[in-house]
Amino acid sequence: MGRAFEYRKATKLKRWGHMAKTFTKIGKQIAIAVKAGGPEPENNPALRAIIANAKRENMPKDNIERAIKNAMGKDQSDYKEVTYEGYGPHGIAIFVETLTDNTTRTVGDVRSVFNKFNGNLGTQGSLSFLFDHKSVFTFKKKDGLDMDEMILDLIDFGVEDEYDEDEEENSITIYADPSSFSAVQKHLEENSTRW
Repeated sequence: MGRAFEYRKATKLKRWGHMAKTFTKIGKQIAIAVKAGGPEPENNPALRAIIANAKRENMPKDNIERAIKNAMGKDQSDYKEVTYEGYGPHGIAIFVETLTDNTTRTVGDVRSVFNKFNGNLGTQGSLSFLFDHKSVFTFKKKDGLDMDEMILDLIDFGVEDEYDEDEEENSITIYADPSSFSAVQKHLEENSTRW
């Protein structure tokens, strides 16, 4: 057929492979969010955030709806979130969050990666004290935004009083407690015209 055809074919196959992996990962996240908080995005902020991520990755609406319906079915496999801790090369602490339906297989895979790169897998709780689990919100900064007023308003919803500004990207990053993720997300969505 020619070199141009082969080049286009290889490019499309690579893109489709990436899409397949991404869509499968998002489908698993949707299943966990639906089981935890229900199938309605209006009442389930975790599901709403995952759907927004799916749309960013150009996942078709049919695939999203199918993943929600499959998660509500009884024959859906049970996915669990499991964390692993270990040390990488040069003593770097690594905290791994996984989503799996087979913990035995996953621990073997994680241990294999640690061993391959001269690291070692630690025991549960051996490194967790080194890490802070936080919700992170990043958004574009609007002209004339009073950061002190915004942070004071958001502190009532669990946002920390520290924030990062990126002048090059013209963005703001705020941090919150993971338990207050849905309240902060809802408040930011409701006041998106203000901030």
